[in-house]
Amino acid sequence: MEKLNGAALKQIDEIVAAHAHEPGPVIVMLHEVQDQLGYIPFEAIEKIAAGTGTSAAEVFGVVNFYAQFTTEPKGKHVINVCLGTACYVKGAQALIDAVSEKIGAEVNHTSEDGIFSLDATRCLGACGLAPVCVIDGRVVGSATPDKIRKEIDALIAQEKAEAEMRA
Repeated sequence: MEKLNGAALKQIDEIVAAHAHEPGPVIVMLHEVQDQLGYIPFEAIEKIAAGTGTSAAEVFGVVNFYAQFTTEPKGKHVINVCLGTACYVKGAQALIDAVSEKIGAEVNHTSEDGIFSLDATRCLGACGLAPVCVIDGRVVGSATPDKIRKEIDALIAQEKAEAEMRA
């Protein structure tokens, strides 16, 4: 497990200090940590527990209970594939397979380069557009493996262009 840098630890300390004396601060703190760091590292769970007088197990239980929290760093680009009934029946598994192969990451994991994350989600409420993917918050309806590969290719091209501009 990667150690957090001093800046990240300082951010966590500031979040805990800002909310420690509020009623029910754990969820607020978890949201802020995830907003700042992109995920909730174990060090944050420990600091939140200490700052609120609860156990790390209780805070970890909250993290695991709510689907929006993650203890794994996410990639720069997050691809969610809906596995609700309508999407699954209309080919969501083929989308998962195509994305996984294209980015080199399994479901609910991040690619080695940290650029892409692939998440399987339950119903996104867009059943009429099934199968559905959400790429960086943008809904892609009537998705096909080829359509999603093209979307990923565009993101890869964008990443390469940005890297060239930085060089």
